[in-house]
Amino acid sequence: MSGLIAAGIAGITWCFCTATASLCTSWCGNDKPSTVPPSATSGRKRSVVLLAFSVVVALIYQYALAPNYDRISWQYLSDAWTSGCEDLGSVEMTQVCSGNAGVYRAASAAFVFFVIFGIAAKCKPTSNREAWPAKYVLFLFLLIGTIFIPNDPIFIPIFLWVARVGSVLFILIQQLILVDIAYNWNTAWIDRSDQAELDEGPGKGKKWLAAILVSCGILYISSLAGIIIMYIHFGGCATNDAFVSITLVMTFLCTVVQLTKSETGSLLTSGCMTLYATYLCGAAVSKNPDAVCNPKLGETSTWSIVIGLLIAFVAMMWTGWSYTTEKRLGGAERAADENDGGDEEKPKAGGLVINNESYGASDSPLAESVNQGESSSTNLASSGSSWKLNAVLALICCWYAMTLTGWGAIENRGDIANPDVGEVSMWMLIVSQWISLLLYFWTLVAPTFLPDRDFS
Repeated sequence: MSGLIAAGIAGITWCFCTATASLCTSWCGNDKPSTVPPSATSGRKRSVVLLAFSVVVALIYQYALAPNYDRISWQYLSDAWTSGCEDLGSVEMTQVCSGNAGVYRAASAAFVFFVIFGIAAKCKPTSNREAWPAKYVLFLFLLIGTIFIPNDPIFIPIFLWVARVGSVLFILIQQLILVDIAYNWNTAWIDRSDQAELDEGPGKGKKWLAAILVSCGILYISSLAGIIIMYIHFGGCATNDAFVSITLVMTFLCTVVQLTKSETGSLLTSGCMTLYATYLCGAAVSKNPDAVCNPKLGETSTWSIVIGLLIAFVAMMWTGWSYTTEKRLGGAERAADENDGGDEEKPKAGGLVINNESYGASDSPLAESVNQGESSSTNLASSGSSWKLNAVLALICCWYAMTLTGWGAIENRGDIANPDVGEVSMWMLIVSQWISLLLYFWTLVAPTFLPDRDFS
């Protein structure tokens, strides 16, 4: 027994020493150029892997550890996991509350991790791609430490409300990004059409305009099909019928205003927003915990549990990956802007030209230093957005905590086969849809009401 204890102490000591050495190596100035692995983007990949690990741990805490709190022989640990859940009136509700707190444990550990290293990345932009062995070890200790912290008050209600606020912020950012993407898609294809007219000759840009029209047809046909499917499979319930009808009316209104009154909108942008609104409506009605309104609720069988958890996990990982791209964080565009300063701002490499042949231009030390400087500035500008990466991931931690717990609800929510089903989740999705459509509607009418402002 003493040997096992000694081995455990030795292992923990080694982990602490490894973490300390890794952090000291990073913070004592061991800065590698961006061209040397790990690159600026590797921090994003490892951050999302860490986020994925925290989601897996949250699901284990929620559906494996928390329901068996009464089997824990250590009384302190049992009391810690039921703290704040004692007065719910039934064992089932206590287990749900304890499961929610399990999700808060994993999510709060990831949230604190990303906040701390977001601050570090703000102070030192390259830190997000350094010291990852130490970061993983420290995150593991954070997760283990949360097991021994009582629910009340750290997780319930403090982190519960932090997660609610963070989730609302993430949803608002999500809608702004998607409206911007819809506009940028149309602008990009129009620009390509104009460029084709200039480079290839008159009439060559029509292929891009045709692509816009075809895309519009696909988007609107898909949206109409989605509306019909929702009426067929989720109809007959007042809540679902209202959601689908409001979606149909609002998207139709936005399209009509764009076609008749707006000078800034486009049919492709309207098609994107219509399809996105249809998707959000479908997601909302599928989150309805009422079996009468939601015939797609899975039964609690082994396959339904596996599929339900897998779908929830994949959806959260896709959100974590797609919303941390440099394009959405603004790093790539800023790097391009900083390096696109015009001909007169770019350093010129010297060389000797004789009979249309150059000597010493591309191979000169000056040219090499210019090329290396441009590459380095691009990579450093890219890594300079790493604090935004951590900020978005911290908000995603709040969002997935609310998604898995039905925004902290104990009743009117899903089960292990439907982990993201819940009445509050349903309403948050449909409210998100209304916000996105209202934002788009405002972008259409704002230039008319405020003609003196520049909305380009």
